[in-house]
Amino acid sequence: MKLFLVVVGLSVALAAPQYEPIVTDYHNVIGIPEAARIKAAEAALDFDGSRIIGGSLASLGQFPHMGGLVITLTNGAQSVCGSSLISNNRIVTAAHCWRTNQSQANRFTVVLGSTLLFSGGTRINTNSVTMHGSYNMNTLVNDVAIATISWVNFSNTIRAIAMATGSNQYVGVTATAAGFGRTADSAAGAITNSQALRHVNLPVITNAECARVYGTNTIIASTLCVSGANGRSTCSGDSGGPLTINNNGLLIGITSFGSISGCQRGFPAGFARVTSFESWFRARM
Repeated sequence: MKLFLVVVGLSVALAAPQYEPIVTDYHNVIGIPEAARIKAAEAALDFDGSRIIGGSLASLGQFPHMGGLVITLTNGAQSVCGSSLISNNRIVTAAHCWRTNQSQANRFTVVLGSTLLFSGGTRINTNSVTMHGSYNMNTLVNDVAIATISWVNFSNTIRAIAMATGSNQYVGVTATAAGFGRTADSAAGAITNSQALRHVNLPVITNAECARVYGTNTIIASTLCVSGANGRSTCSGDSGGPLTINNNGLLIGITSFGSISGCQRGFPAGFARVTSFESWFRARM
């Protein structure tokens, strides 16, 4: 009887679903290395502009709501993320860009009106950041934050984006993600990766499909997922950036997580679903 119970227990264990892990130590695993890579790649432009490869480059003004984030951590290290301008003095980003279990930021430098992260554009420092009260640093549930910046005037290259409201799940819709992150998993070093703002079109999938990959502890109603098929997805360094529809006129997602295995393996990418946080954002604008 004891042997039978052991065998049954082993069978149950083997049958348990194995979900794909996500990156939760963002700054040490991704943000800090990406900051160094992007900074070096921008410097390399002075010598050889042809080193940019892969993806689709964004033109200045194509994503006027896009805010790059150069992040200073409390230990003095530098990290990077993205954000979206939602008013003259508010941006939204991922909460993990401000705090993880391992790292804490003490300043954002918001970069507006530029396709480069470490040069150009309007650059505004802030430490006025509010994370969602139920943000979970282990599962990245409720991974949203809002920051107050000094007033910025709108122009052809700097403009706020409207935030999605209502109950639309957007399943099947092709959305656009933008960011300064990597264009490939395997490329190493500044000269083989683009440092400029890029974008990619991705189909929104159901949460049920996404939960089959990441599990229901990570994928909840306020999560939105896109397919990562054909090696197209958000990648390292894109966290906090926008997912938009309607010719980049409506914000439906805030880049939150991807597979720890990399962004070219075909796994979905996860976003905070903007409609789920409508009242939370509105109360802080």
